[in-house]
This record gives sequence, C-alpha cells and structure tokens, in this order.
Amino acid sequence: MSVPPTYSDILAAARRLRGVSRLTPLLAGTALDDLTGGRILLKLEPLQVTGSFKVRGAYNALDSIEPARRSAGVVAFSSGNHAQGVAWAARRLGMPAAIVMPADAPRMKLDNTRALGAEVITYDRLTGSREAIAKELAESRGARLVPSFDDRQVIAGQGTAGLEIMNQAGELGLTPDQVLVCCSGGGLVSGCALAIREVAPHCQLYTVEPEGHDDARRSLASGRRERNPPGGSSLCDALLAPSPGELTFPIMHSLLAGGLAVSDHEVLTAMAWAWRELKLVVEPGGAVALAAVLAGRIDCRDRVTAVIISGGNVDPATFSAALALA
Repeated sequence: MSVPPTYSDILAAARRLRGVSRLTPLLAGTALDDLTGGRILLKLEPLQVTGSFKVRGAYNALDSIEPARRSAGVVAFSSGNHAQGVAWAARRLGMPAAIVMPADAPRMKLDNTRALGAEVITYDRLTGSREAIAKELAESRGARLVPSFDDRQVIAGQGTAGLEIMNQAGELGLTPDQVLVCCSGGGLVSGCALAIREVAPHCQLYTVEPEGHDDARRSLASGRRERNPPGGSSLCDALLAPSPGELTFPIMHSLLAGGLAVSDHEVLTAMAWAWRELKLVVEPGGAVALAAVLAGRIDCRDRVTAVIISGGNVDPATFSAALALA
C-alpha cells in the first residue's frame, strides 16, 4: 500500500491541474434553501472535463509519472468515469492507455472512453476481477497501474474539489458546517476531507451511497472495512465498489462524521429535480448527495451544507426514467 496523501499533496495537485481541469461552479441560492431552512451550496462537477470529478485524480496521477516511463502507458479499471478521466489525461499527455471496464457499463461511458483513444477491455463484473485483469495487463506491458481510488496521487487530485469548495464558499462569506460527498471506494471523500478539515476543522463530512451498497456507512459505524454482499445492483453504477479502499478508509475513519444511504427512487427524484430546477443533467451516482438533502436524510436547518454533484454521464434510458418523475 502506498503512503497516504497529505494536504501538501492536494496543494501540489491543484498546481498541476491549474489550466487543465475546470473551476466548476459552487451554486448558491437555489430552492433548496427554502426547502431545508439552511444554506445549500452545490458543487457542479457534471460541468467538469469529461463530465465528472474523476479527471482531477486521473490527470494528477498521470502527470506525476516520470517522463521516461510514460511511453509504456497506463492501465486502469473503472465502470466509466475514471476510465474517461484516464483516457482524457493520457491523450493530453501523449500516453497510451488501456482500461478494464465491466461489459454492462453504461454504453455512453464505454463509447466515450474509446472515443478518447483508450483501448477498452471488458469483463463480467459478477464473475471476473477487474483488479486482477488490470494488474496482469499492466505487468505484461510494463505500464503504470492507476487505481480508481486507492492511490496517493488520485486521492490528492480528487481533493482539489474540496479546496475549491472552501475557496468559493469563502468568496460568498460562508464556511460549510457540513459537506455531503458520494462514495464508492472513497477517493473523492477522503481527498476532500483532507482539504476541508485543514481549513475548517469543525466541518462535518458525510459519505452518501445507494441503499444495499452502503459499505462506507457501515464501515464508519463499525470502525473496520465492511464489504457489500455480492450480486447486488443499483442504478448508481459508479458507486458499486465492494468495500472502502485500504488507503482511503483510514482517512475516512479519522476525518468523517458518518455515512448516509438513499434509494434508487430517491436518486431518480434528485436527477429530475436537478433537471427541472438547475437545467443540469446528473447521473445516478452523481445525484446521491443531492438525494440525501431532498429526502431529508440530514438536518440542514440553520446550517451551511455543501453538496457535491459529482457527475453527469448518464445513458438516455436512465435519464428518461428520471424525467418521468419531473
């Protein structure tokens, strides 16, 4: 296991990403304020390069590779958003990339990853191990393996979203009391926790996951890495890691206040709300933190709550199902 990242690593990632990733908006003053009785700040990562926050960690990891090793390329495994981030970063840096993706990943994510120039290798997520496939592929090619969350540079890159939240909130004269972050393996939430708690030690951070895949919530409650039972499904294809990461969980356990879970119906309702109220396309995994606010999973009254809407790469059929609730 690699050395865990520090706040200094996140500052270094921010320097690498300057002029590469987008400074996505932190939206205030929506109908959520009246609905909750608090101040809700929405970090809009669907407007990020490749449509999700994942490009932050991917680019930071790839740009950290020594120039002499870049010709061997990189290998990653992902259900889609990390895949697109790695493919985009590799193309920008002139590196070959091979991505191991589940065969049932959303067609848009598979197509977009190929369109960005990456080689896509598909597998059956119910019977195959993406980690084993990717590790063997990287070893055979001499390539750098870039995990989707359990990597120092990936976590540091994701943490730049937390830096931006605090800077942008400060420009509004606000300091978040609590922050809600979607969670799969924990790269985004652990990076954001390192960034946010450095600036605001009393801010409380919460993971948000789909019901039935709430391994982070259960792990935070028990103090050890819990696993989801095999064979479960959810609309939130981006949030189906079986367990928090070895590198991410110690950070999560020391810095987070707890975890929340939402149903697929609540996720669809949040996607419909974002389209209706914000004119924003949000994917299921990207909508879970917003869903937690709309469903009243957390008390926002008289508090400043920052919510990361983490991605917008959704298939038309799934988005149509959400719009039926609008």
